[in-house]
Amino acid sequence: MTNTHSIEVKNLCRQVADSSGTLDILDDVSFTVEAGEAVAITGSSGSGKSTLLGLMAGLDVPTSGEVVLLGQPMFALDEEARAAFRARHVGFVFQSFQLLPNLTALENVMLPLELAGRAARDEACAALERVGMQARLHHYPKTLSGGEQQRVSLARAFVMQPRLLFVDEPTGSLDERNGALVIDLMFSLLDEGDATLVLVTHDPALASRCQRILCLHGGRLVVPEPQA
Repeated sequence: MTNTHSIEVKNLCRQVADSSGTLDILDDVSFTVEAGEAVAITGSSGSGKSTLLGLMAGLDVPTSGEVVLLGQPMFALDEEARAAFRARHVGFVFQSFQLLPNLTALENVMLPLELAGRAARDEACAALERVGMQARLHHYPKTLSGGEQQRVSLARAFVMQPRLLFVDEPTGSLDERNGALVIDLMFSLLDEGDATLVLVTHDPALASRCQRILCLHGGRLVVPEPQA
């Protein structure tokens, strides 16, 4: 039988030292995500959600355990090789947008294409048009609203047609109206492709848009409480 797991998280632990000893940020977390599945990770502030997402993407190294993305054990790779893997296969959407301030909207979206050695301008323009930003191509991030910056970040995340999409609190910096617009846009872009989504959020309404919800509490996976 063919393994359809896009993501495997195996006995993942992350500990840090503090003044009182050792603090468990993540404690023996294991789960899988199937190809094309949309999974939300929920939990209160400090439950380990963003730490888990960073480890899944290979941005940090666990105390113990393993993450396998598309069949590749991430921590068998050095930092440079993990970065190269992310460039080929992973898209990111961050709460704080993470746009480069000295680049225009168009240049921000062109950047991952250029790093991959691909002709960038036409693809980047098309990606920005898909998120309704065709009139703002040459504006710098500081001149864009929060909702506009997040739409640019969506275009940048999707322009490489990633197989995996990691999203960290995408509406946390937006008002309700812009947050709803960004989420509708993100799921419409997902529907056009076949990316696997892992979404970190504290918003139950956003989590409910996903096919499955995983809940973290004190660094451990727990059964989520049923929604009212």
